[in-house]
Amino acid sequence: MSVDYGKGDVGWFVQNRFGMFIHWGLYALPARHEWVRNYEQITTTDYQKYFERFNPDLFDPKAWAKEARNAGMKYFVITTKHHDGFCLWDTKFTDYKATNTPCSKNLLQEVVDAFREEGLKVGFYYSLIDWHHPEFTVDKIHPHREMQSERAANGKRDMKKYAEYMRNQVRELLTDFGKIDIIWFDFSYPGEDGKGCDDWESEAMVRMIRKLQPTIIINNRLDLPGVGDIHTPEQYIPTEWPKDENNRQLVWEGCQTFSGAWGYHRDEASWKSTKMCIEMLINHVSLGGNLLLNVGPTARGCFDHRALQRLREIGEWMRFHSRSIYNCTQAPQHYPAPPDCRYTWNPETNRLYLHLFSWPFKAVHLPGLGGKIEYAQLLNDDSEIAFHSHQDEVHSSLDARTPKGASTLELPIISPNTPVPVIELFLK
Repeated sequence: MSVDYGKGDVGWFVQNRFGMFIHWGLYALPARHEWVRNYEQITTTDYQKYFERFNPDLFDPKAWAKEARNAGMKYFVITTKHHDGFCLWDTKFTDYKATNTPCSKNLLQEVVDAFREEGLKVGFYYSLIDWHHPEFTVDKIHPHREMQSERAANGKRDMKKYAEYMRNQVRELLTDFGKIDIIWFDFSYPGEDGKGCDDWESEAMVRMIRKLQPTIIINNRLDLPGVGDIHTPEQYIPTEWPKDENNRQLVWEGCQTFSGAWGYHRDEASWKSTKMCIEMLINHVSLGGNLLLNVGPTARGCFDHRALQRLREIGEWMRFHSRSIYNCTQAPQHYPAPPDCRYTWNPETNRLYLHLFSWPFKAVHLPGLGGKIEYAQLLNDDSEIAFHSHQDEVHSSLDARTPKGASTLELPIISPNTPVPVIELFLK
């Protein structure tokens, strides 16, 4: 029998569609990926130099929030604590926190205040993993995994104490910062030499969360059946709307990066183009999902110049095309998208949005839409797009080439000056 752990409010979530992920912490100093402690098996002692030098003197959360809002993002999720155990707020349960670094600020509070002021909803990422905590047992992904002395000391460590520590910190996060809209846990890896719901005491965690903030959205990474308001595919885009074991469509959010890292990575070069990022957003919404797009601020507290460029260019596209993103979802299945195109659909206005990843020559055929379009226009400037259906009286070769049951849009030769043109279709 399934257990009822309650449900969060996802109503606003499926309307807003676009959020900012922020990975920030001590790993910004080595600037070699947020998993640098794991990859390079850095000891706690050697990692301490970053704690002693963490001083983001150019930190300006109001600037961060403005960039997010201008990019068209409606909510954000920030790493309150990542796998290295470093905390961005003035927690009472560890000294390993921003207020004890040269920075000496409650960074999380300033971020929350700034983003709320810009009208964004608030989400907290909290790592279930903690490579700094003395009670967290060494396992297959721990930086000390190959140190036999550390493995031998596991018998003296108590994961129950660590689980209590996590609950204490999450209680702080959900008590001291006002209403929190999302709690984003990361991550479970059950099985041999791993950790899952029993280690985290996930059931006790969820019951506490629901008592503190009943409508909060909880993600699906606690390894606890029956929990997970949102499904969270990472660094890939599903080919169809994700479903549960009963074939029911899930509320979902893809979390993606601009490059190959989440934290600031100075030398990482595989940055996605702005067009690719916009297409990624469209792909998510066209399958009924959200996009949580990540930035990794530098150790001085600034957004990387490459991230800023893409955020601003995405924002320029969203300025003219956000109607095809907000309040939209997957189009009805009987409207298959043409090649190199994606549909999104607003069920309230009954408008269909055709996103053209590749600009066709003169015409594009829309299967299943013959006789169903009332009006069509380019979304960037509301300029009319002529169209014809197979059922119409034939006046030109264009009409004659319209497939049966389809509508054909007549397109200008020159593509609009935008990374991804969108045509708004008013359906009858």
